[in-house]
Amino acid sequence: MSIKKPTGKMINFTGKRNIALIFSAFMIIASIASIAFKGLNFGIDFTGGTVIEVGYPEATDVEKIRQSLINAKFEATVQHFGTAKDVLIRLTPQEGEDKAKIGDKVFEVLKATDPKVELRRVEFVGPQIGDELRDQGGTAMLLALAGILIYVTLRFEFRFSVGAIIALIHDVVITIGFFSITGVEFDLTILAAVLAIIGYSLNDTIVVFDRVRENYLKLRKASSEESVNISINQTLSRTIVTSLTTLLVLVALFIFGGEVIHGFSLAMIIGVVIGTYSSIYVASSSLLMMGVTREALLPPEKEGEDELSQLP
Repeated sequence: MSIKKPTGKMINFTGKRNIALIFSAFMIIASIASIAFKGLNFGIDFTGGTVIEVGYPEATDVEKIRQSLINAKFEATVQHFGTAKDVLIRLTPQEGEDKAKIGDKVFEVLKATDPKVELRRVEFVGPQIGDELRDQGGTAMLLALAGILIYVTLRFEFRFSVGAIIALIHDVVITIGFFSITGVEFDLTILAAVLAIIGYSLNDTIVVFDRVRENYLKLRKASSEESVNISINQTLSRTIVTSLTTLLVLVALFIFGGEVIHGFSLAMIIGVVIGTYSSIYVASSSLLMMGVTREALLPPEKEGEDELSQLP
């Protein structure tokens, strides 16, 4: 079945690609600058520290617990864990303190404010383990990008894979930059979200690339810019519907999911928005900048095919 140009009104995405690229460049520069000079607010998963889980017979106020720990000279992050009766306390490493006794001291402070509090678990994460988690997370991200480069090269063409990688790096840098600029704690759940964003963004990009390849081969009178623009418009409804339904779930998780997955859902919301934008503007603009042509996508001719075509 041949592909025809849309008869309705089309949005000229490729005509506005220079504005989009300037916007993307600004966000990337701001993100890299913040990461380089300000850094990330790493959580206990990476820096090391103590995690304490306690339970109360009734719903409790985490702000009251946080204030009692501050008064006792503890630097802690306090959040509900599952229900309003369950509380998770994260303590940064305490210099000169015996790590085996920190949990007992914190529990004594909590028991002074509410004798019915129940200690459920105390875990210590060493700085060395945090460093290993950070290194392994970075390695996982690089391996994912390398695998994507190979996959897209085999499925399409090398310049398509470069365009996909550019879009993915764009999404990852801006998402991580957001957490650096805002100072929101960066932990393992957010690292997992970043890896999930890579997969989500790639899926959107592959859908657009599939249609670009089809249009390059079938809209023979159209220029490269027209073919890409038509392809984006043809996949736009699918892209918007997929992004909106995903965002509905993520917003619900962000609002009602509790503090435990707050960072994960926030990272995913940012990643879905940026990933949708990059699949429309960044990935497709990369193809045009690298000069992908129709000839590069044509299947190789078999031996003797030219001679047969010239026979009467």
